[in-house]
Amino acid sequence: MDVSFVIPVFNEEGDLRQLHSEISEVMEKTGLSYEIFFINDGSKDTSWEIIKDLAESDGKVRGVCFRRNFGKSEALSAGFKRVSGKYVFTMDADLQDDPHEIPAFLEMMKQGYDLVSGWKQTRHDPLEKRLPSKLFNATVSYMTGVRLHDFNCGFKCYTLECAKEIDCYGERHRFMPALANERGFKVGELVVNHRARIHGRSKFGFERYMRGFMDLLTVTFLATYTRRPAHLLGGLGVLALFLGFLLMAVSTLLRFRFNPFFAVLGLALFILGGQAVIMGLVSELIVARSRTPQKTIHSVKEEF
Repeated sequence: MDVSFVIPVFNEEGDLRQLHSEISEVMEKTGLSYEIFFINDGSKDTSWEIIKDLAESDGKVRGVCFRRNFGKSEALSAGFKRVSGKYVFTMDADLQDDPHEIPAFLEMMKQGYDLVSGWKQTRHDPLEKRLPSKLFNATVSYMTGVRLHDFNCGFKCYTLECAKEIDCYGERHRFMPALANERGFKVGELVVNHRARIHGRSKFGFERYMRGFMDLLTVTFLATYTRRPAHLLGGLGVLALFLGFLLMAVSTLLRFRFNPFFAVLGLALFILGGQAVIMGLVSELIVARSRTPQKTIHSVKEEF
């Protein structure tokens, strides 16, 4: 198989047939073999019935139906486990990602990239969605060191090895380029055409960015300290020990005329610092002894 598509679907009954038609049209021109996985993430409309109809008329279509909505990351994870193409595309099902960009992705992948992420340079979204997105992307780029303009773009292309290796869960689909970069995969960016939504409504909400910020902290921690937690906890502990010792020493030399409060604060910092160092060492022991296999939380009701 040359190319696989993983497309999460949540209440997109008005877009699926056109999306399938456009992908098929583009792929037939490339002459490459391909498969399309539609992952129905608990849709309440007729999306699953449409996916089954598409599969009956096109043997390249595969479907996976979740029992309820588990989120985009779980949908991508389910697709990544089932794909077999040399290149793996992820796309949103709302027709805002333009399938005619597929050949440009493939050309860039041939240059040795493991992941190419779309950049919606000109976006057809309301201002209240664009401004928080710019702030979010700038923050993620700064904290992860991956210089991309658009982490939120769902239009991406992976090598099969990259798609299979990255553990996608929670809300981590937004940080796939950063996670891939951390594991040594070559990451690039491609300006893509972004189309206005025709059917349905956006799933955007402010809480998405609140969750995204917390996930950013988690991803940054995991990418930097997941195999060496003592470097973070121990470093903070040593700093607290030093400050605590300094405050207690100054207060003692000045016979507490400096301020008794600082002596108490120094003692508290000294104790907390010692605990942090011990926690760091215990964390190192846990990491060294545990090799937990990747797990998913989604439940599949039906697939073909």
